[in-house]
Amino acid sequence: MIRILIVEDDPDMNRTLCTYLNRNGYETEGCLSAAEAYDAIYGSRFDMIISDIMMPDIDGFEMVESIRRIDQMIPILFVTARDDLDAKRMGFRIGIDDYMTKPIDLQELVMRIEAIARRAKISAEKKIQIGSLTLDQDERAAYVDSEEIPLTAREFNILFKLLSYPRKTFTRSQLMEEFWDADSDSGPRVVDVYITKIRDKMSACQDFEIVTVHGMGYKAVLR
Repeated sequence: MIRILIVEDDPDMNRTLCTYLNRNGYETEGCLSAAEAYDAIYGSRFDMIISDIMMPDIDGFEMVESIRRIDQMIPILFVTARDDLDAKRMGFRIGIDDYMTKPIDLQELVMRIEAIARRAKISAEKKIQIGSLTLDQDERAAYVDSEEIPLTAREFNILFKLLSYPRKTFTRSQLMEEFWDADSDSGPRVVDVYITKIRDKMSACQDFEIVTVHGMGYKAVLR
């Protein structure tokens, strides 16, 4: 059973989240502050953290930065009233996995949790299997029907990223920031070149496609 730590300073909201998730097959523990959350984390094991941003004394940003210094892997989801781009940018920069803006739909929350848990499993196993395709991160190798498809390290990394988050759109700039050096002379359109190469090399695999999202970037769609 997935154990989730809920960090939310509104007692009613905290209770609502815990009750709903418990009824949907999760085990939760609620904390009303980051200080309580630290005690809980040091005293027990959790598979995921759901946290507000705006809390007294220690806010969600500071809490996540502290957690990431000791645990790089635990999935963290922000559920917050802040819907500004700066807050989202800061959250993802310090290492959260997803972001929801209040008021939230509790059914959507469960879907987000399921998606995050699936990605966490992929991260732990370092392997993606979709139909005839296997991506092995340790080997940096791709196989279609057990036949290895030659990919460069950058091509592999881009493909692994897209397939780790199916249907999520990544902009060219996001992919550049992650897979190119900061001092690279290449512009964002170099991503298009790599996507074309990946599509060509993976043409034998009919289990997914890389879709162009016009004006934005790319996403992987499972068939």
